[in-house]
Amino acid sequence: MRLLRTALVLVLLAPGAVLAQEDTRLAFLGRQLQQGKDPRTRSQAALVLGATEDPEAVPLLCGGLKDASELVRAAVAKSLAKLQEPSALGCLQAHKGEADAAAKAAVDDAVAALKAYQARPPRFYVAMDALKDRTGKLPAELVKATEARLRSRLMRRGGLVAPPKESKAAAKGALKKLGVHGFRITPEIRATESGGLQVAIVCLSYPEMSLMGQVEVNAAGAQPGDLLKALIPKAVEDAAETFEWNGET
Repeated sequence: MRLLRTALVLVLLAPGAVLAQEDTRLAFLGRQLQQGKDPRTRSQAALVLGATEDPEAVPLLCGGLKDASELVRAAVAKSLAKLQEPSALGCLQAHKGEADAAAKAAVDDAVAALKAYQARPPRFYVAMDALKDRTGKLPAELVKATEARLRSRLMRRGGLVAPPKESKAAAKGALKKLGVHGFRITPEIRATESGGLQVAIVCLSYPEMSLMGQVEVNAAGAQPGDLLKALIPKAVEDAAETFEWNGET
């Protein structure tokens, strides 16, 4: 069994550096988008949200599609396209009747971009178990948000996530059609002896379910939400390299 361990060290931020903490940063940008008096300020907030690569930015941006300024609405649509989160399709399609020509073009372009993102050929096929909180101490909403971030990262890496409770026959059919390898992952959040957190990903072949190994990524020195936001991208990258998720059949 292959086992890879890596560690990250996050430095606790000074009290005045609140915007560097991702949760606070998102909340700040959300307030700027909703309450900024100048449309340019709201537009800039939308553009920054689109660059966060954070699924939690989607509802904030979707709300901005109702902004009184066409400049802001266009910026929001462009940011939703850049964010590459298919969950944004619903709110974008609900605004395809946008009255302003430039904003409508941005909405239409965003819908097309997200549909193309969904339809791109996958590099691997992955069945994902629910993220387990082995610490028993994390808020349910944080675990849910972390699972969404993990799913998003898998998609960004080129993965196509299998439907829940897929049969072995259906999985074999999908893999044959796609021409890629299949994997099953079991992700967990664990506490470390140093007081930090660990994200572990156990990987099996799919649908044969032969154990391939595990990657473990540790971090300490910050709040749980900040640790998990740093750990998920690293865990996915390490798993992709360790288990050759991009390998061709």
